[in-house]
Amino acid sequence: MPRFSIIVPSHGVAGRLSQALDSVLAQSFGDLELIPVCDAPDAPAASVAAGYAERDSRVIPVHSPPSAGLSGARNTGLRAANGTYLLFLDGDDVLVPGALALLDARLAEAGDVDVLYFEHERTPWWEGEPGNPAAPLLAGVPQGAFAPDRAPALTGVALPAWSAAYRRTFVADRRLLFPDGHFTDLGWGGLTTVAAERIAVLRSVVVRHRLRRQGSRLNLPGPHQHELLDQVELVLERAAALPGERARPLFEQVFGVVLRTAARPDRMPGGRRAFFRRAGRLHRTHRPAGFRMPGGSIGVQHRLLAAGAYTAFRALRGVNQAAARAAERLPRPHMPLTRLRYALELRRPLDPHLAVYCAYWGRGYTCNPAAIHATARELAPHIRSVFLVEADQAHAMPEDVEYAVIGSHRYWQVLARAKYLVNNANFAEGVVKRPGSVHLQTQHGTPLKKMGVDQSTYPVVAAQTGSFTKLLGRVDRWDFNLSANRHSTETWERAFPGSYEALEYGYPRNDVYYTASAHDVVRARRKLGVPDGRTAVLYAPTHRDHHTGFEPGLDLEAFCEAAGENVVVLLRAHYFYDRGAFRNTGRVIDVTAHRSAEDVCLAADALITDYSSIMFDYANLDRPIVVYADDWEVYRHTRGVCFDLMAEPPGPVARTPEELARIFRDGSYAGPESKQLRAGFRARFCQFDDGLAAERVVRRIFLNQPPEAIPAVIPLAERLPAPTATLVRS
Repeated sequence: MPRFSIIVPSHGVAGRLSQALDSVLAQSFGDLELIPVCDAPDAPAASVAAGYAERDSRVIPVHSPPSAGLSGARNTGLRAANGTYLLFLDGDDVLVPGALALLDARLAEAGDVDVLYFEHERTPWWEGEPGNPAAPLLAGVPQGAFAPDRAPALTGVALPAWSAAYRRTFVADRRLLFPDGHFTDLGWGGLTTVAAERIAVLRSVVVRHRLRRQGSRLNLPGPHQHELLDQVELVLERAAALPGERARPLFEQVFGVVLRTAARPDRMPGGRRAFFRRAGRLHRTHRPAGFRMPGGSIGVQHRLLAAGAYTAFRALRGVNQAAARAAERLPRPHMPLTRLRYALELRRPLDPHLAVYCAYWGRGYTCNPAAIHATARELAPHIRSVFLVEADQAHAMPEDVEYAVIGSHRYWQVLARAKYLVNNANFAEGVVKRPGSVHLQTQHGTPLKKMGVDQSTYPVVAAQTGSFTKLLGRVDRWDFNLSANRHSTETWERAFPGSYEALEYGYPRNDVYYTASAHDVVRARRKLGVPDGRTAVLYAPTHRDHHTGFEPGLDLEAFCEAAGENVVVLLRAHYFYDRGAFRNTGRVIDVTAHRSAEDVCLAADALITDYSSIMFDYANLDRPIVVYADDWEVYRHTRGVCFDLMAEPPGPVARTPEELARIFRDGSYAGPESKQLRAGFRARFCQFDDGLAAERVVRRIFLNQPPEAIPAVIPLAERLPAPTATLVRS
C-alpha cells in the first residue's frame, strides 16, 4: 500500500499536465501512486498520461467524462486510490520540491490524523509576488494533533481540496465524496472538517497553485452561481449537530462566501433576487443558537440578508460597472475620421453571410486562410468572402477573389460587419470583438520555437515581441484555434492562454499534400524551373532573432558540387524576407518570392532545414528530411524551443557543411534509418493532416454542423501522399 495516492484531474489542462506530473514523480519521497484523471482514452491529456504510465508503473490513469465535472473526476480518482493518504492536485498546479517528504515527516510526528492541512502558494499567471492565503488560517492552532473543537475557526470552508491530505480509511468510513456541481471544494472542505475527529497542520507550502489568466471558472457569470447555495445547504445540514462553538465560525465563514457572491450582480445575469431570497432563508433556518452578528458593514449585510432586504443590500454595496469601463478601454483606429466611421459601422448589425480573411498581416492569398476560403466557396457558397491585403500586394490577388486594402475605409467597414473573421496571425489592434462574431485563429505552423508568453524569458525575442498585454488582448478575441497535432494544442494552451476552443482538425494548407496529383507535381516543378531528371532539394532556413537580415547559413554552390552533379537547390528564405539574398544560378533557384510554399514543397524531392516549421508540413509528403543544425545550441538558448529536435529529428542531422554533403552524396538522406526517423516524426506531428482539414473547418465554423457531420481523421497508415517526381517519371 503506497503512502500517498495523488489524484490529478486533467480536464482542459493538457498543455500543463506534464509539469504537474513531473512535479510529483520528481519528489525525493517516492512511496506513492499517481492517478491522472482524463476525460476519455482519446482526450488530449490521455496521451500525456499514457506516456507517463509507460515509463513509470506508479502512474495509473483513469477516466471520467467531462459531464461529470471536477467532482466526478476527483471521485473517480478517489475510488481508484489505494494509498494511506489522499492528495488532490489540479492538473495545472505543481508540488513544490520536497513536499511529500515534509508531509510524511509531519504525519509520522502527528500520528493517525484524519486530515492534515497545509499551506499553499498562489502564483500569479504572469507577474507579481506569490501569496500564501492559507498561512493566516493555520496560524495559532495547536502544535500537535488535536480535536477540531480546539481550533473551531479552522472549518475547511476557506481551503481548497488540494490544501490538505486526507486519511483514505477516514474518507471511506464516513462515505465522503465530492458533492456534485460547482463550488465542490466548499462542500468537500466543510463536510470533511465536520466529520473529522483528529486533525493537524503543516506550516509549510506543499502545493504551488498557478492562477489561470482567465481567472477561476467559479467567478464567471452564469446560472452555476446558484449552485453555491446547494453546497452551503449541504454543509449546514451536516453541521446541525455540532456544538455552538464549532457551528458559529462555520456559519459565519460560509455566509462570508455567500455575501461576496450576492454583492457581485455581474456574476448572475438572472435570478439575483431568487438567490438572495434563498440565501436569506438558509441564514434564518441554520443560524446557530447564540450567533452574534459581526460588527461593521459585514454585520449590516448579514442583517439585510436575514431580513430579505435585497434593494437595501444592493444600495449598500453599489453596482459593479467593470464591464462598462472595460468597453470604454477597447482600442480604436487612430485617425479621427476613420475612428468615427468605424464606430458608426459597429452600430450596424453583423452581416451573417460575410467572412473576412487575412494571412501573414496582409501578404496576400496564401496559407490556411486561403485554403479555407477556397473550400468555403464550394461548401458554403452563401458566404461572401473578403480577403484583406496590403496595398503593395493587391496586384497579386487572384482575379476571382474579392479583397480590401488594409487601412482603407472598406477595410474597417468589413471588419466591423463580418460575422466570421479568419486569420493565421492576428487582426489589427483596433479591431473590436463584437458579440455574435466568430474569430478563427488558424496559426501558420507547428511550433518548435517558443511562442507567445513563453517567449518572455528570452530577452532577444521578448524585446522584438512588444507588449505581451496587447498580445493577450488579441488572443481574447479568438473563439477557435486550429491545431495540426496534439503537440500544438498543448503548446498553444501555454503560449496563448485564453478561453478559445481548440479545433484539432489539421492545417487546411496541408490538404494539398494528399490531394495533389502527378500532374500537379510536374506543373510545380516546371513553374519553378527545376530541370527534368534532377533531384530538387528544398533548403528552407528559419529566421534568426539574433541576426539583422537574411543569411543563408550555407554555401549552396559548394553544397551542390559536393552533394553530386544531379542535385539542384530550391532556396526559400523565411517569409520575413521579401526575397532571399541569392541570385539564381544553374544549380540554385531562389523561390523565396514564390507565392505558394505548398507548390515549392510538392516540387522538392527532399528538404534541408534547420529549425523551420516547414519540416512539419513537409513531413506529410513522407519524403526525406535532413536537419542542418550548425548552431543548435545558440538557437536553443536565444530563441527557446518546445522540444529537443536533436533527440526527435525527422531524419539525419548534420552539424557541418561537409557532413551535410556526405549525407546526400552517399544516399543516406533517403536510407532506412532516415525513413525510420521520419515515421516516428510523422506519427507525432502529422496526426490530423489528412487532406480534409479545410472541409472540417467549413462544416464546423460556417455551416455549424454537428460533430457527426465532421469528417473523421483518416489514420496515418491509410493516407496516400502526393507522388514524388521519381514516381511521376516512372
